[in-house]
Amino acid sequence: MKPFVNWTALIVMGAALIWGTLARAESHEKIVETYGYSFYGDLTYPEDYPHFSYVNPDAPKGGEISLSVVGTFDSMHPYTRKGRAGALSTIMYESLLGQGPSGVSAPADVYAEYYGLLAERLEYDEGKNWVIFHMRPEARFSDGTPVTAHDIAFSHNLLLDEGLKSYADAVRKRIPKVEVLDDHTIKFYFTEGISRRSLVDQVGFVPAWSKKWYEETGAGLNESRLDVSPGSGPYVIDSVDVNRRIVYKRNEDYWGNDLPFNVGRNNFDTIRVEYFGDDTAAFEAFKAGEYTFRREVDSKKWATQYDFPKIDSGAVVKKALPDGSPPTPSGIVFNLGSDVLQDRSVRQALALAYNFEWTNESLQYGLFRQRASFTQDTPLMATGLPEGAELEFLKGFGDLVPEGLLTTEAFVPHTSKAERLLDRRNIRRAMKLLDKAGWAVGSDGVRRNDQGETLKINFLFNSSSPPTLSSVMENFVSNVRKLGVDISFEKVDPSQYTSRERDRDYDLVYDSYAAFLGTGTGLEQRYGSEAAEFSLFNPAGLASPLVDKIIEASLQAQTREEEQTALMALDRVLRYELIMIPVWYNPEHWVAYYDMFEHPENIPPYALGQLDFWWYNADKAAALRASGALR
Repeated sequence: MKPFVNWTALIVMGAALIWGTLARAESHEKIVETYGYSFYGDLTYPEDYPHFSYVNPDAPKGGEISLSVVGTFDSMHPYTRKGRAGALSTIMYESLLGQGPSGVSAPADVYAEYYGLLAERLEYDEGKNWVIFHMRPEARFSDGTPVTAHDIAFSHNLLLDEGLKSYADAVRKRIPKVEVLDDHTIKFYFTEGISRRSLVDQVGFVPAWSKKWYEETGAGLNESRLDVSPGSGPYVIDSVDVNRRIVYKRNEDYWGNDLPFNVGRNNFDTIRVEYFGDDTAAFEAFKAGEYTFRREVDSKKWATQYDFPKIDSGAVVKKALPDGSPPTPSGIVFNLGSDVLQDRSVRQALALAYNFEWTNESLQYGLFRQRASFTQDTPLMATGLPEGAELEFLKGFGDLVPEGLLTTEAFVPHTSKAERLLDRRNIRRAMKLLDKAGWAVGSDGVRRNDQGETLKINFLFNSSSPPTLSSVMENFVSNVRKLGVDISFEKVDPSQYTSRERDRDYDLVYDSYAAFLGTGTGLEQRYGSEAAEFSLFNPAGLASPLVDKIIEASLQAQTREEEQTALMALDRVLRYELIMIPVWYNPEHWVAYYDMFEHPENIPPYALGQLDFWWYNADKAAALRASGALR
């Protein structure tokens, strides 16, 4: 069962929460000095917090955890626009405000609260027109050189000059200037007249790269490469065998070991990543002990294949752990730049070809729930007809609001019969929609418009995906063909998939957006028109003036209640736009691991944390090796 999460407390965060700041008057403006940051100024952890509440502060250091990745890589540079970066290749880098491994939330028990890592404190004016970070002078890169404000400024500017265009364009408009005040003090200025959202945290999460290394090597973000800038984080690269293995080792001289931010965390001496050509090979390797921790996403495997001898003996633990995060909005994404898919009726018809109930029962063992919302199972999820504050909010946008949005309940996926893949009722509805859209069925059973053009669609799919996912999508394609649509299901290798996805060379693609619990400028990159033509975070290419206005209003919200109203309306409109066919979600983490890893009793809502706050039991590991269960 999914655990109870007090969403109201997490989103509203009452005034009783501790805010460790000092406000002082200076030149008639109020200045806030603090050890952490949240937009509304409330922090759960006090300034003298000893460690995060969910970690084991006495967790031992040592041992190795190993995991698998299906696919390939040709670079260890995670921020380049070229190549395919190796797994966890961001793990070496830290920022002014801290995060968990590879960008996972830290702390993982609160939302939108950030605590200093490279920065020991920050200050900003009450209007958030600028922010100054005071960095920890003891911070060091793994090569022993100090991390300075010059490195942060260099990294920020390099991302603007050579990083992803959607990121650079968005940030440059909002952050016009950065100033190094001294070696350990840096100031960012924010554009006047824009929302103050996601400005402080935006610059607070710039990865710290070594300016010295980049200048000496001449490296940039326009190339894939295996040698990369040293980081300041707890792990460094130990070895790289392209397309086979990456090993990271804990830096014994890591400067931040004793910070409260890191107590009980970064516990493994080694993190090993094994690469495989497909998931079947990866699973067999796990059973053989070639790697030791597996997150399962394939329902068929979870239901039927975890019955091997090591499970029976207890050498391998199979466990479902609670997941308190809203599920990732995954599904079959429509490329709205495709001529045939710009007609919403065509999208509705294709959506009716997906049979969740049959898929879940026949292929996924009834283990999933059907997702409807971009904020599923949270108070931000739109339900029923808009009413109250949400209704008044939407009415304020006048003619931008489609009439049907106010008079129909929030869009939820259709239901289908579980007994057979082809639900004839839904297929008839789909055919009527296509007829109405001008795609008539010819004598050969193929749909054409009045110019004689075939209704032709291509579905791009990553060949390294789990077999069950592939089967689900193939059955969907089978139903689409029965509508008279000429649809091709293109399975391509991971490299081709990455390249074609970047070029948006598809009509349909299985992909995802990001769930949201709060507003921020990231919403504009994911759902806004600003970078819709090229943003990798907006695979549908959604460009809706109404969505833009709602996001803008959410960014201008002055209270949590106003923000919540705007985001509920955003969820409603995104669902109405029908940018994807929503599929399923799992309210749990499915994990299997060799019985030598341990974790806190209570998993925090926003991270599983296997690489973050789990730890290694050396005695259990020795017993596994003595029994022959582990190599």
